[in-house]
Amino acid sequence: MHGGRGSGCGEECSGGSDEGEGDESERLHTRTGHGEIGEPAKLVRDPPAGSLTSAMERFGLVGLPNAGKSSLYNALTGGGALAAPYPFATKDPNIGVAKVPDERVERLGAMSKTKTLVHASVEVVDIGGLVEGASKGEGLGNKFLANIREVDAIVFVLRAFVDDDVTGPSDPLDHLRVVEIELALADLETVEKRLNQATRQAKLDKHAAGELEALQAAYDALSQGLPLYRAGLKADLREVLKPYFLLTNRSVLAVVNVGENDLDRIPEHEARVRAEFTSAGDNVEVIGMCVQLEAEAATIVDPVERAEMLEGFGLGEGALFRMVRSAYHLLGMRTYLTTGEKETRAWTFYAGSSAPECAGRIHTDFQRGFIKAEVIHWDELLEIGSWAKAKELGKIRIEGKDYHPLDGDVMEFRFNV
Repeated sequence: MHGGRGSGCGEECSGGSDEGEGDESERLHTRTGHGEIGEPAKLVRDPPAGSLTSAMERFGLVGLPNAGKSSLYNALTGGGALAAPYPFATKDPNIGVAKVPDERVERLGAMSKTKTLVHASVEVVDIGGLVEGASKGEGLGNKFLANIREVDAIVFVLRAFVDDDVTGPSDPLDHLRVVEIELALADLETVEKRLNQATRQAKLDKHAAGELEALQAAYDALSQGLPLYRAGLKADLREVLKPYFLLTNRSVLAVVNVGENDLDRIPEHEARVRAEFTSAGDNVEVIGMCVQLEAEAATIVDPVERAEMLEGFGLGEGALFRMVRSAYHLLGMRTYLTTGEKETRAWTFYAGSSAPECAGRIHTDFQRGFIKAEVIHWDELLEIGSWAKAKELGKIRIEGKDYHPLDGDVMEFRFNV
């Protein structure tokens, strides 16, 4: 497999070909398994010592009660969260894993005649419904807000369907107003406390001026009920605020959940919500879907049959795949690939990472003893037909420690530990 060999060899080792991989390599490549969309997540084997692949990014589903969060969670993870037409059916967060769909894995796998395909994955947290007054402890507010602090990005699930059996508003902007105000108020309380401390500290320490500036800017926005992701704060100020784990200082994906009889109005609902987010810039993405239909399609095991159902409703590939891909990119994650007869795999890395850091996603030994990376972009490799032939033609580039991999790079690492 292009991407991993055993550690501890006293000479240069290849993170490359399949030949000669022994027990040590198997130890390096054990992994946490994840389900397809609509298939329950399951543990394959414990991640190896030193592996970074177990550090999985997570996004939380947030919204008012009965907006469709639990149904969306079940569709994404194949989980069994209770989806009921009454508030607080979800009291404790449900946590599952969703595959990040990526045709590059399938196509490279077909090229390499791979036995195993492994997609990138993200963790999904189904957080209970917020209500007005959550920031003051109404409903199960304090508990739910604490759960939101533990996710890397937020997915707002906004209801845009009418159902007499389901309580609550059916206007997505009403949903958005409540969740944004409650999150902003909770952040305001945090910032206010810290701002008082920072003001006193800045009088004694001039180096604290940057923190004070960031906190003051956050306070000014939050006191107007404005979430930080659409307050127009400069990137450096938001960076200073990161250690406070503020609820609104992260990227947001808004899912507008429409009814089965309203599919033709998805673009209209999307546009209304997107217009509300104009001040957020790149911090927010909006996707419209019928969660109920997507959840039903996700239970169909046969991909052809699933595609036929979605196509029958005029939904193309469905919005679920688009939503996961969008959430993945909102988290700042990108993908490089490794391919061979045993396994073709998508590896996640943060945008801007160096080649050694990307190698470390496979195993810390790869980063510690990094020598070089052999690189080719996936589409060029696919056109040539094989790694061996690409090497023969001189199309494989040699990159060093200063290289910053691009999304879609296929890589093999050389290392020595």
